[in-house]
Amino acid sequence: MPKDIQINEIRTDWTRAEAEFIYNLPFVDLLYRAQSVHRAHFDPNRVQMSRLLSVKTGGCPEDCSYCSQSARNGAQLSASKLMEVERVLSEARKAKAAGATRYCMGAAWRSPKDRDMPAIEAMVRGVRELGMETCMTLGMLDDTQVLRLKGAGLDYYNHNIDTSEAFYPEVITTRSFADRIDTLARVREAGIKVCSGGILGMGETAGDRIDMLLTLATLPEHPESVPINMLIPIAETPLAKAAPVDPIAFVRVIALGRILMPRSYMRLSAGRTEMSDEMQALCFFAGANSLFMGDTLLTAANPGEDRDMQLFQKLGLRPEAPRCGDAAGDA
Repeated sequence: MPKDIQINEIRTDWTRAEAEFIYNLPFVDLLYRAQSVHRAHFDPNRVQMSRLLSVKTGGCPEDCSYCSQSARNGAQLSASKLMEVERVLSEARKAKAAGATRYCMGAAWRSPKDRDMPAIEAMVRGVRELGMETCMTLGMLDDTQVLRLKGAGLDYYNHNIDTSEAFYPEVITTRSFADRIDTLARVREAGIKVCSGGILGMGETAGDRIDMLLTLATLPEHPESVPINMLIPIAETPLAKAAPVDPIAFVRVIALGRILMPRSYMRLSAGRTEMSDEMQALCFFAGANSLFMGDTLLTAANPGEDRDMQLFQKLGLRPEAPRCGDAAGDA
């Protein structure tokens, strides 16, 4: 690696040439460097556990080609109403008892309506009172909605950029890439932590994957969480017959993300049901240190707690302890 590339510093000025060079390193060298960065900032044997609940499913007006909840791309999932607050909190209690330290709630909206905000705020406050970190994904937000979420105590806002700016129009046409970046900036300005990543396996090139990570790594501040999803092809959607992602290519993305964003949590998200234990082990070695637990991830299957704990036992991994200060509102 050229001497002028510093891989253990917090930088937001990464160049495309640097990122491409790192991504294309010999695989063992790439893993070694990613693991070295990871150890400098995290306990390599701890994994942060999150739980994701769909609080409003289906009927989304967006046309995201990968999504089962879109009303426009051929998916057959029917729309539901916003879940009652107490039901959400009941599920959050179960998640905490199972070991989750962060509770993520998602609604299939282009953006929330003002009439829904009181219930959303109550969900955030209720989950925080349980001593868990809170995360919401609700689509685009206006300035007032962001401030209301901040006032309720929201810790994280998830808004994935999905892919590179160049490939984005091939996947979504109802919302621009710039809209995504604007929402992230609005959330950050309000003092809410950012959770943003992408999806692999939608027909993008390796260059698109590099550019997706580079976009996140050159924001004014890195996202605190970076979920990396492997596409789950959904019947009747435009990407129903998408080719599977090469496992080594997937691990390369995790490693590059770890090097570009040393202090961010790199999360294994959708698609883990199709990953072997060996592939997940390589991802952990490359710097992944967060995952979604439970047998459902919004509307898709996910490995259950039993399978995850079996894998953790094999690898000597342990769930990360709750970060009480963050959950209490210190962050």
